Amino acid sequence: MKYFSKLFIAFTLLSGIQVYSQTGDSAPEPSLDGGTINSQFEYIYQKSGNYRADGKRYEVVRTLNLDKLRQNVNDTINAANQKASQLQQVITSQENTIASLNSKLEETTKNLTAVTEEKDSMSLLGAQVSKATYNVTLWTLILGLFLLLLLFIFKFRQSNVLTQEAKSNLADLETEYEDHRRRALEREQRISRQLQDEINKYRKSK
Repeated sequence: MKYFSKLFIAFTLLSGIQVYSQTGDSAPEPSLDGGTINSQFEYIYQKSGNYRADGKRYEVVRTLNLDKLRQNVNDTINAANQKASQLQQVITSQENTIASLNSKLEETTKNLTAVTEEKDSMSLLGAQVSKATYNVTLWTLILGLFLLLLLFIFKFRQSNVLTQEAKSNLADLETEYEDHRRRALEREQRISRQLQDEINKYRKSK
């Protein structure tokens, strides 16, 4: 009897709540067929009856509404899980795309570095060297050749001076030789005349 009295009280309260809801304002009421989970819980709360027993308050909820709410909660959780799975797939796809872009960026950076190094380098005796090294080597060779040219010119002029000096000495020697030969010839001629004169004198004296 006590159990049936509790059900009767709960049914009476539930009926009173429904009558009050029907006579209230025309604002949209919470429903188990739509709305948020919070509004559906609010609907369950509004549609439930309550009573007190042993100093405690109890809520009486229809099993059909509770099953409907459980199904809605499960559907919401499944939808959230599906959405999370889709978002995870999108995140994974984005991560793969980012990894691919990073790989392409790294490859492009390497190619750019190689092109820059090739642009800033030149071939010297079959080896790739930087432009700075190439310029230093080239100007060193040019300076070395220029110094060799100056040394050659100096040696040539020095040799020319020595040659001219040798020619001058040779000319002086030839002149001196001609003078000596001329004096020797004159002395020989003078001696020959003196000898001839002596011979003539000797012949005349006989």
